[in-house]
Amino acid sequence: MASPLIILDRDGVINHDSPHYVRSLAEWVPIDGAIQAIARLSQAGFLVAVATNQAGVAKGVFSGQELDRMHERLQALVQAAGGHIARIYDCRHHPDDHCDCRKPRPGMLLQACADFQAQAQDVFFVGDSLNDMKAARAAGCRPLLVLTGNGDTTRQSPEFDPATPIVASLASAADWVLRKQGAHALESRDQQSR
Repeated sequence: MASPLIILDRDGVINHDSPHYVRSLAEWVPIDGAIQAIARLSQAGFLVAVATNQAGVAKGVFSGQELDRMHERLQALVQAAGGHIARIYDCRHHPDDHCDCRKPRPGMLLQACADFQAQAQDVFFVGDSLNDMKAARAAGCRPLLVLTGNGDTTRQSPEFDPATPIVASLASAADWVLRKQGAHALESRDQQSR
């Protein structure tokens, strides 16, 4: 059986967000518990991917090389914690490009599902923005809202689906998903033993 896939937004979920973009490695600061949460998911058998809009590159706010440096740092921290990120997808297009990868469009999520041969309906997408939630729905994934970053604003939006599960942070999201997976595994075992 293929490893389960979970996809994470970056800014506001893994690291602290900024209204003016996270422009440099120095400004890229993980949220408490986030790195350890990724490591726990990885150790539990999940393939962890990241899907992040980074229009700051197209706008000239920061370079593609600086973005690569942030992602190398993220990978290194997760590896040091005993985990692994299978792939980082980033959309560097300008919003005016109307690409298929920029959230709320589902391109990055669909690509991750294809790359890892995952069924979208089995894949959680953890995000903090309305665009994250819309992208998850458009891709057929299971949205999970964290209250870090823009999460609190997102859950108050009239467009937010109140049926979406809400958790405090990525650390809480990892706990929630691992509990769900454990319950699902028990259920499968029970069905097989009947």
